Amino acid sequence: MISSRTSRRPWTTCLVIDMYLNWKKRELDLKIVYYGPPRSGKTTNLEQIYAKVGRKQGRRLVTLKTEGDRTLFFDFLPLEIGELKGLKPRINLYTVPGQSIYAATRRIVLEEVDGIVFVADSRRGRYYDNIQAMKEMKGHLRALGYHWQDIPLVLQFNKRDLPGVYSVETLRRSLSPTENLPYYESVAVQGIGVTATLKRIIALVLARV
Repeated sequence: MISSRTSRRPWTTCLVIDMYLNWKKRELDLKIVYYGPPRSGKTTNLEQIYAKVGRKQGRRLVTLKTEGDRTLFFDFLPLEIGELKGLKPRINLYTVPGQSIYAATRRIVLEEVDGIVFVADSRRGRYYDNIQAMKEMKGHLRALGYHWQDIPLVLQFNKRDLPGVYSVETLRRSLSPTENLPYYESVAVQGIGVTATLKRIIALVLARV
């Protein structure tokens, strides 16, 4: 299941809140997608979040994988945070498969998205992979009828502990040359930068809502 919400276009009108708000339970259902090139650390982010928060809430991390242990479809992790003006935000975290043969799947996962974390691979040799993934993501959003500039987006520059990584400025200019997008450095396998990235995208999404 990708989403049980009625199809909508984010931020086109404040009336869209009716489409993902369960008035009976006072729950606000929001979707955040971790996007990026293959093996950039998208799934690792969710695994770290699950270890720190999800398990304590009794949540499940649903993962579908190939034989090579790479995400085939999506990782899904629902989280609940504190109340917001009497409402209980329910944050649904997804990742997309990085392999090029699953482009159609990545578009499906982006449907009804409320916020995006773009996980870039800082290693040399992955420069154009990052750019291509960003270009593809924007193309998918356009095809879905969204204006990507209207969707909260946070950049995460992952694998900063490895030798020979690109500078933060180089990564920022390649992925956000004209937009002043928020960004975080991370070492996802160690949990560094994971929580900060998550907090920022949640804050941006809730601010827009």
